Amino acid sequence: MKKRGRGIAASFYGTGYGNGFPDVSVAIIGLEDDGRISISVGASEVGQGVKTILCQIGAEVLNLNINDIMLINEDSSKTPDSGTAAASRQTYNTGNAVKLGMESFKSKLFEIVKNELKLNSPIGLEVEDNVVFLKMFPEKRISFKKIAENLKNKGKKLKVTERFVAQTTEMDAESGQGAPYWPYTFNCYGVEVEVDTETGKVDIIKAVCAHDVGKAINPSMVEGQIDGGFAMGVSYALFEDLGLKNGRIKNNKFSRYIIPTSLDIPEIEKIIIEDPESTAPYGAKGIGEPVIIPVAPAILNGIYDAVGVRIRDLPATPEKILKALKER
Repeated sequence: MKKRGRGIAASFYGTGYGNGFPDVSVAIIGLEDDGRISISVGASEVGQGVKTILCQIGAEVLNLNINDIMLINEDSSKTPDSGTAAASRQTYNTGNAVKLGMESFKSKLFEIVKNELKLNSPIGLEVEDNVVFLKMFPEKRISFKKIAENLKNKGKKLKVTERFVAQTTEMDAESGQGAPYWPYTFNCYGVEVEVDTETGKVDIIKAVCAHDVGKAINPSMVEGQIDGGFAMGVSYALFEDLGLKNGRIKNNKFSRYIIPTSLDIPEIEKIIIEDPESTAPYGAKGIGEPVIIPVAPAILNGIYDAVGVRIRDLPATPEKILKALKER
């Protein structure tokens, strides 16, 4: 007999290293000879989309197309330290460093343009299509490429370095009080599952995932993170088992270490909740790791709702479910 049940789970997750540990990102912004803007950061791309996000943040400050940004990363001989690709911190931490760097770059660029165009103030200068111009008199203009050329002829180059340090305090060892992380992201998942009481097999019929992301700089990438996190959560809840016994891994190959396929993942309804974080770059918070957290609890709650048994040892394999049903 197949029985259906529903389960929900919610979580909150702190961004960054936390607990008072120094969490620093550094970005170097430069004007290249071809007029493009370079962003040098130590951030690593591990599939979370950091290359795209950092370019988007930088382009937004200077009103540029993302293709006008040249990202230099993953090369420690050319880039400053931006911390690890961990703790869901790159969008918030390094994104803030890039935004601060671009804002400082913009101020210095406008000072240079003020002199180039023989203006008495940088007030009223704007950027569009790689050109700086005076809004009240648009004929007063100069391209990024021309600025770079003039600087090169003088033996100079426009380059700015900025750093961002996340705010975090160490927990009090006695009271357990403190502010170990900032900001936090929040989410809530709901699933409908179907449990076969004869075989113990669990199928996920439907899933709804709601995420507070601060501000979705790239909504498609946010949805991709949710898709990937949900699939990993399903794998953790129902499939992955190392088979560790006496220090040895029994399931040491993919013919034994089972992971889900696309057929095991339902259509996911994704709800992006935007509540911009005031300390974040354009309000965006990291969601790299939080996307996986509520999946297993929601599935286990759904199993309980369907057949009335609690599985407390993951993965919730058919064998474990059948045993729990028999012992109920």
